Amino acid sequence: MKRDIINIDEEKCTGCGLCVPNCHEGALQIIDGKAVLISDLMCDGLGACIGHCPEEAITIENREAQPYDEVKVIEIMVSKGFNTVVAHLKHLREHNETGFLKQGMGYLVENEENLPFSVQAVKDAVHTEPKPANGSSCGGGCPSSQTVVFNPEELKLAPKGENGSLASQLRQWPVQMHLINPLAPYFRGADLLVAADCTAFTLGDFHQNYLKDKSLVIACPKLDSGKEIYLEKLITLINEAKVNTITVLMMEVPCCGGLQQLVQMATLRASRKVPVKAITVSIRGEVLEEEWV
Repeated sequence: MKRDIINIDEEKCTGCGLCVPNCHEGALQIIDGKAVLISDLMCDGLGACIGHCPEEAITIENREAQPYDEVKVIEIMVSKGFNTVVAHLKHLREHNETGFLKQGMGYLVENEENLPFSVQAVKDAVHTEPKPANGSSCGGGCPSSQTVVFNPEELKLAPKGENGSLASQLRQWPVQMHLINPLAPYFRGADLLVAADCTAFTLGDFHQNYLKDKSLVIACPKLDSGKEIYLEKLITLINEAKVNTITVLMMEVPCCGGLQQLVQMATLRASRKVPVKAITVSIRGEVLEEEWV
């Protein structure tokens, strides 16, 4: 897929660190005095960090990107040294990318004789829990977009809350389309619910009848900007994450139909075929229409 990704000019970078807290995905760190993108996988290419660089060292480049290849990435990281390798692998661990973490560590083990550092030292550093500074627990990224997978067994066994209220069926975080990483583990092979923002407030049984056993993304086709980014993410969800089905849950108001159009456009441009169900809900929470499209 062709997508935007940040590029850092090491010549211009002074290592001031102003970009780091403004990377929503926590993909930037200051290592050996320079800003480093420690993982292509987590860079959404939105460039939130650009406006915070006083040296204009960060730019956006648009290129055809191959499906994520951890072996190629770790090869690049090795050339940048021990600290960069550790930061990259920690980033994978923190975002629950256990498959890619295993591939990266596997590469290091297989090539240990050619490495300028100890693989055991890398393992120890990657699995050491850092102590939060000044009471902060955000690490280098924003909690709003840090990938979190909730325990599915807890969802199954969750008791009813006080006064008979039902437990949440949300399986992951984040959920907003701009914030999600389409290659996050909870999307792989999942049944995907693409819900208009208002539907969760309109449907009293949203969690039990629509969200349960599905991964979720939410969007507003009227108010959200950057819909071309949504389109690219949906295509990636179909082609790379290989979602099993897509259910589009939208309101009866005319502008909400843009959500279904966006999904259908993605299915036309994707190389895989995936079944799509469209559900239209009234402003009083009644299902007006439900069909496979």
